[in-house]
Amino acid sequence: MPGTKKLVIVESPTKMKSIAAYLGDGYEVLSSVGHIRDLIEPKNLPPELKKGALGRFSVDVENGFEPYYVVSDAKKKTVSELKRALKNANELLLATDEDREGEAIAWHLLQVLQPKVPVKRMVFHEITKDAILAAKDNTRDLDTALVDAQETRRILDRIYGYEISPVLWRKVGPGLSAGRVQSAATRLVVDREKERLAFVSAGYWDLLARLGASASETDQAFDAKLVRLNGERIATGGDFDDSGALKPTVKAVTLDASAAQALTIALKSPGVKLEVTKVTSKPYRRSPAAPFTTSTLQQEAARKLRFTARQTMSVAQSLYENGYITYMRTDSPSLGQQALTAARTQAAALYGAETVPDAPRAYKGKSKNAQEAHEAIRPSGDTFRTPTSLASSLRGNDFKLYDLIWKRTVASQMKDATGLTASVTIAAGPTGTSEHPAASGALAEFSASGTVITFRGFMLAYEESKDEERNASTDATESKLPPLEEGQKLALLDLEAKGHETTPAARYTEASLVKKLEELGIGRPSTFASIISTITERGYVTPRGQSLVPNWIAFSVVRLLEEFFGDLVEYDFTAEMEDDLDRIAGGEANRLDWLNSFYFGSDKHRGLRQVIDNLGEIDPRVINSVTISDDITLRIGKYGPYLEVIDPDAAADAPPRRVNIPPELAPDELTATKARELIDAPVVTDRVIGLNPENGKEIVAKDGRFGPYITELAPAQDEPVVPVVVAVPVETIDPATGEVTVTKPKRKPAVKKVAAADKPRTASIFKSMDLATVDLETALRLLALPRMVGLDPETGTEILAQNGKFGPYLKKGIDTRSLTSEDQIFDIDLPGAIELYAQPKYGARRASSALKEFEAPDPESGKAIKIKDGRFGAYVTDGVTNATIPKSEDVEEIDFERAVQLLADKRAKGPAAPRKKAPAKTAAVKKPAVKKAPTAAAKAATAKKAAATRAANAAAKAALAGTPVAPVKKAAVKKAAVKKAAVKKPAARKAPVKKSASSAADAASITTIAP
Repeated sequence: MPGTKKLVIVESPTKMKSIAAYLGDGYEVLSSVGHIRDLIEPKNLPPELKKGALGRFSVDVENGFEPYYVVSDAKKKTVSELKRALKNANELLLATDEDREGEAIAWHLLQVLQPKVPVKRMVFHEITKDAILAAKDNTRDLDTALVDAQETRRILDRIYGYEISPVLWRKVGPGLSAGRVQSAATRLVVDREKERLAFVSAGYWDLLARLGASASETDQAFDAKLVRLNGERIATGGDFDDSGALKPTVKAVTLDASAAQALTIALKSPGVKLEVTKVTSKPYRRSPAAPFTTSTLQQEAARKLRFTARQTMSVAQSLYENGYITYMRTDSPSLGQQALTAARTQAAALYGAETVPDAPRAYKGKSKNAQEAHEAIRPSGDTFRTPTSLASSLRGNDFKLYDLIWKRTVASQMKDATGLTASVTIAAGPTGTSEHPAASGALAEFSASGTVITFRGFMLAYEESKDEERNASTDATESKLPPLEEGQKLALLDLEAKGHETTPAARYTEASLVKKLEELGIGRPSTFASIISTITERGYVTPRGQSLVPNWIAFSVVRLLEEFFGDLVEYDFTAEMEDDLDRIAGGEANRLDWLNSFYFGSDKHRGLRQVIDNLGEIDPRVINSVTISDDITLRIGKYGPYLEVIDPDAAADAPPRRVNIPPELAPDELTATKARELIDAPVVTDRVIGLNPENGKEIVAKDGRFGPYITELAPAQDEPVVPVVVAVPVETIDPATGEVTVTKPKRKPAVKKVAAADKPRTASIFKSMDLATVDLETALRLLALPRMVGLDPETGTEILAQNGKFGPYLKKGIDTRSLTSEDQIFDIDLPGAIELYAQPKYGARRASSALKEFEAPDPESGKAIKIKDGRFGAYVTDGVTNATIPKSEDVEEIDFERAVQLLADKRAKGPAAPRKKAPAKTAAVKKPAVKKAPTAAAKAATAKKAAATRAANAAAKAALAGTPVAPVKKAAVKKAAVKKAAVKKPAARKAPVKKSASSAADAASITTIAP
């Protein structure tokens, strides 16, 4: 029987509480904690399905691309709770986000829960009381077109990745992946690095003059730049191409250093006239930027706040779920009427009514997808809360991002900034005669400009930042010129010749990459952050400051994809796929037809299946090679990139020389000149530091695979001559039957191995040390570690200082204490060690303290959430679940919502590792059972085997001494009874018995050859 409450399901635990409070007692609000089911991994399919059409992708490509979904183990408890709650509900409201992914989550819930009560779709763009109450009264049906678009995307990504990634594993390296969007993003970064690698810098010069009305009036001096010489324009950075030459369409003169210096001297000569020839002015106007979309928010947060895309979305999610801003995944820059009124009212109240235009500003986005229905990202509610009013409730990154969103939204509804831009042209010359032709009788023309903003308008609230521009002018954006008139004479206060070099295209930052992806139509707002995170985590790019630097492995991946999957990584093709998915979301295209076309092909393009089936031969050596010069090749190997050079003087069959590439060297820095420098550098060899005065052994500094270290080596000694022993076959005759038996020799000689020499002592050097400068005294101290600091006065136990896997520490029996630096290993004395041991133990300190604590409990477990510093880095814990904080995120910037999300993600993954190990443990326990319960016959066989071994050893010694060995042969023949007994035993017992019988015969067959 249906209950009396309505069940509302959201996807996030964080917004569950707020929505429940707004809806009241007649509703029960629960969270699905994201997706409750997903495509199963093919390896986890039921055995009967693995060999069928589903076995490859968990998608039946032969029958309508039917996916095989499963509820993960981690979500089974959640599903049970939802089903239990649904039994007591009279209506189900699916209140997940109103985008493709949110619609898909709602659909999966519907498929799994199979409700028998009415189902409605509840959507909202902000979590405020008015918005939630309005949403419950204005429900709709599930949008199956949005679901189709998201399911198509999921199936497409599975097929794309599972078809292409294995090719990368075989031809480039294990653990790599290809993705429909991530591969295009990786290609963008690699292509930019190739541009930088091929770039040739061009040098050019100009003159910068400091001018004034007279030599004494310096308070109104201004700067002017040389723009023309003898009527010809002076070349600037933008006039050169990437090869270092002037662009074909450019008509300009290039000044070199000598011409610039000569012209400077000539213009400084007394008698050279400077006169204003032209003064112009024009109005200046600048409009505000549109309110934030997802991509523009990520870009501006990166520029102004130095946030990563993932960090921006995490903070924005927190602000949205706590009711501070509207939904943060949107392509639309438009504002609804409520937001327009709120922004205009607030702008007028804070900055004056004169800053607000008569009519609201309207903004229109370029995107045509389903997310256009959303508003721009803005403060929530019909009255915006100012950042100042939220200073006590919002802190850290939450406050910074809210402040940014609030300013942008308010500024978008304010008037343009206006002013006046004045430009002036000054003629200088002609100059006198000069040895340099460029400076002789020269007529120079200088130009200056200045902008004065008379009405700041929106700039009172906010001003948008810009990305770094290539060869951009360094002129000030806002400056003032003194009053000037045509024909006015000026004085030259200073003149400087300045040299410049053209610069290559700037590397992508997260902000500029997001902007480029959006321009090309690759990906969608909800995917930009995950795209950048994926290519970073896969090792394709490495962030250096704000720049994204591609690693050499990315060059190999992109080359393989371009040569063998060219259509699939074309930017236009990738963008077309996004448009196709938008058409499916809008109900304008059929999902099944599109998937068939993509995978099996159509008249427009080859299908992925055809591409895979006709790949042809891929040479991994070619794919993983980059030609640096005629004789130098870069190879991408298993352990990283290296240079390979062929020595022309070496033998034809001699292997090429290999030189490692410093890990800090960016690809665009590896020019032919730099490569030659690395190859010609002296080879770093082991350095003998000195002799240990105690034992005479050499102390050597080495640079190993895992870092620099010190080792102690004994002087080389002549090894003793060991007689060569050869085993030959032996024939034996059975006296009863006359049967001849040939015993084959053992593969290994019967003589035991000589005991290995003592392993040399080694010690890693400290991080603060340089291997090239470590002296003998320091090396001996390192080899002598651990160092005894002294004896504990209470227990008499030794206190040792040493280095370990996790850093320097003190050890007293089994009790340890961490040291703050490696230098303390040598410096700490007994009183200092005793004082350190008097403090609480490391583990106890960590257990009782935290880097950060949150007041609110975890919504799932109800326990307090803390951030602690563990052995492997900082982590979030509620005392039950521990979730590692990604290295890309700062502990100080982790807020409550992000901590909850990390814990929820960790719970969703579940404890998979222990279950995988269980079968191995069971097998290990069962193995000894085969060998248990030996019988009396087995014991007799074992005794006879031991006797045979002793006899074999005696025979071997006798053979080496030259004594008769016939008795041993008889002993070997008499062991037939042992063989019979062994046959009755399990197979595991047969081999040892046979070896015993043959050992004696083998020993009897040994002869000695004199050295």
